[in-house]
Amino acid sequence: MEGRVSAVHVAVIALSLLMTIGAWQFSKNQIATRSAAGFEVARDQALGLIAERMAKYEDALWAGVSTIQSHGGDVSRDQWRTFAETLRIDEKYPGISGIGVIHYLDQAEVPSYLAERRIERPDFRIHPEHLDPSFMPISFIEPEATNAAAVGLDVAHELNRRTAALASRDTGEAQITGPIFLVQDTGHTPGFLFYAPFYDGRVDTVSERQDRILGAVYAPFVVRKLMEGLLSKDLRDVRFSIDDGNHTIYDEHEPEDALTDPDPMFAERASLDLYGRKWTLDIRTNLAFRDSNTFAQPTIVLFAGLLIEALIIALLVLMSRANRQAISYADEVTDQLKLESSKLAEVNNELSTKNEELEQFVYVASHDLKTPIRGIAALTDMLEEDLAERPAAAGMTPDVALNLQRIRDRVRRMSDLTSGVMEFSRVGRHDGEDETLSLDAFMEEMMADFGLVDGQIALSGDVRSICFDTFNFRRVMENIVGNAIKYHQDVERLVITIRTESRADRCHVSISDNGPGIDPRFHGKIFQIFQTLRIGDAPESTGIGLAIVKKAVERHDGRITLTSLPGSGATFGFDWPHEAMGRSSNRTVEAA
Repeated sequence: MEGRVSAVHVAVIALSLLMTIGAWQFSKNQIATRSAAGFEVARDQALGLIAERMAKYEDALWAGVSTIQSHGGDVSRDQWRTFAETLRIDEKYPGISGIGVIHYLDQAEVPSYLAERRIERPDFRIHPEHLDPSFMPISFIEPEATNAAAVGLDVAHELNRRTAALASRDTGEAQITGPIFLVQDTGHTPGFLFYAPFYDGRVDTVSERQDRILGAVYAPFVVRKLMEGLLSKDLRDVRFSIDDGNHTIYDEHEPEDALTDPDPMFAERASLDLYGRKWTLDIRTNLAFRDSNTFAQPTIVLFAGLLIEALIIALLVLMSRANRQAISYADEVTDQLKLESSKLAEVNNELSTKNEELEQFVYVASHDLKTPIRGIAALTDMLEEDLAERPAAAGMTPDVALNLQRIRDRVRRMSDLTSGVMEFSRVGRHDGEDETLSLDAFMEEMMADFGLVDGQIALSGDVRSICFDTFNFRRVMENIVGNAIKYHQDVERLVITIRTESRADRCHVSISDNGPGIDPRFHGKIFQIFQTLRIGDAPESTGIGLAIVKKAVERHDGRITLTSLPGSGATFGFDWPHEAMGRSSNRTVEAA
């Protein structure tokens, strides 16, 4: 053995080298997978924000259509201004340039139309002149001060404007134009118009729409301003441009941008079908994305592994010259490897737990978050409005209104569920120091928020303020108190007692109520996500509130406890740090 490296040693070195290379490759694959997933999230976020914002603007247009139809199919200039002011465009619809009304006319209707308009605005005229037999002048637009150049403009004079207007008329749906330059945009940057038609009575066929068209509510957009109303470029790790056909209407791929990546890690062209047009987005990652998804860690793993290999070889050479020292050293290395393996097992267990949470979240998101909640709610409102405007049809049952309400109930349920899931995923993201929270003031706020009166929430104890992670502390308290209110059979008789007690470096909080109590069989179940107990006529719950409570408390090394029996109320208890603590403390509270 002396002076020689045995075949066993060679095998060990080769195996260790394979493990190093495997760990390096695994780390690279993990980062590559994470980077790809991050890009997909950023891509979907950009597409979703654009689609969601356009849907919000569409709602505003249909609100204008409803206003006109409620006034018998036409409105005055003052009535339209009142509607636009009520809509609060600047506050609720950033990126929109205004909202106006277009009337569809033939040659014979022009004189009477001009006479009517000039009563309100003596200098009103239709411009510019064109050869098309149809006329589609802009009658009103608000705010008028910034859109004065558009008043009287005949959108039939230009192909893109006219084509989309006629398509909106024939389909009865909202449509956008191809790229245009708005007359009120002094910068002459690409923009488009967004139309929603209105008719004289009910229409079902194309010919009826063409015969009974009265006009359209429309909104002009400068694409650059529309995009500025979305998520700020400084908060995104991707840049994108938008093409409409052969025209680029928006471009963030600017060479002078300090974050532009000349060789992006990910780039993809995605199509977005929007109201009769197809927008193509060229999405690319920037330097911020590259910095947050660096492959430095796998390189460090590789070099560290190779360094270890060199050390092992040196050690084996020394071991071949001194069996006794080599065996002793091998024992030490074995013990160290066992310790590292134990630590690795702990890390793997924690990673497994995180992955289970992530998988559960992805499952919920794929089945619930993608449900078109807003679309169902809007269609329900439109259906009810249509039914309300027509007399009761023969054979129509009174169950129609009930079914519409059932749809609304389920939409509300889906909305609550979606909000709860998103809130559950955000628990813990505000960990850290906050401004001091006065518990007395907080109790007053909760009584006001939940509609309680003086005396229904009583606070006692030697802790009167919370200084650490007050954001999540509020979540915990509001969910527990809200749960007590939700399941109490007579809220006017509800009494909630909150007691605080300082215990070394933590504050212990107990919340007791005089509600119906909870059977001990279900004490564990109620803290699981999507698990809820339905009692009598209590409102339907999402089953997320107490799961949020449990997650927030456990993130600070605590444990939520529950003491309750049927008919005797319930007492929830948890402790909260006075200041930031290391995760290694593993401090918990025993379950009652």
